[in-house]
Amino acid sequence: MNRLAERRGGPNREMRFPHGVWPARGRPEARSPEVSGNAPAAAERSLALEEELASLRRQRDALQRALSDAAQVQRKLSGPRYLRRGDFEIAGENFASQHVSGDLLTAFDAGKRTVFAIGDICGKGLFAGMWFTHLSGLIRIFAGSCPDPAQIATAIHDHFLSLQPEPPLATLFLGCLDSATGELTYCNAGHPDPLLLRAGGQVERLTAGGPLLGAVPGVAFSNGRTLLAPGETLVGYSDGVVECRNGQGEDFAEERLATAARSAGSSSASAILFSVLGATQDFAATQPRADDVALLVVHRQAGANAQAVS
Repeated sequence: MNRLAERRGGPNREMRFPHGVWPARGRPEARSPEVSGNAPAAAERSLALEEELASLRRQRDALQRALSDAAQVQRKLSGPRYLRRGDFEIAGENFASQHVSGDLLTAFDAGKRTVFAIGDICGKGLFAGMWFTHLSGLIRIFAGSCPDPAQIATAIHDHFLSLQPEPPLATLFLGCLDSATGELTYCNAGHPDPLLLRAGGQVERLTAGGPLLGAVPGVAFSNGRTLLAPGETLVGYSDGVVECRNGQGEDFAEERLATAARSAGSSSASAILFSVLGATQDFAATQPRADDVALLVVHRQAGANAQAVS
């Protein structure tokens, strides 16, 4: 038997049959020189891929740090969180749905007036965040040279329109407060109407102004005037507050906003602010925020003396 096998080429020789070739049993598969030579190249490709992934992770981490730094700068520009002038308190808070917010808050002194504003840049993320910084600076610049909110809004609007071919769009509520008398002059440029909670329980909407900024050339902006009496509160908000939704798809809406503000009583602007923010969080429960949220409260302490607007 062994001799027969030797004459046929040994026990591991392939046997040919009419329907093909049976491979020899027990023989290891032979590798061609080309396949064997690819092993070092495959290792090099694997190493290069690992290095590329590590580089992408470093770039991602650097971007995250840059976005975090930008958010911190924006928070410093958006505010202050609390300001008191005479009998008046101003409190505000701003939360971004992404890394940076397109909602704007600011309050500062301009001569004898206290200027405050709440606005919303059309768009989200970095695009809106960059225009936020620009708009915040424009408000301060024009507040120093323009005598009233309508002229400030007009100057910003004209500046936006000069940034062709795609000017930014923004809503903005501007208020100039005389803390000695309680007189408020304001201009609402397309922003959701702030609510004025009167001491007697009435709710007024501050509507005078014009369209959103940067949209239509040649429009005119107007001023509105009102008086904040002791114990009364102005609540400004972005659409992210009233459009906050719960698990059933319901909006938080203005009615719940007014109720939450009333429930805090007339203790302080900060108490009213956190009452509304807490109500929105309880309402949304586990639902994520779909939009930026900005809230501004101007409150006149009860018991203060107010003069009538002449």
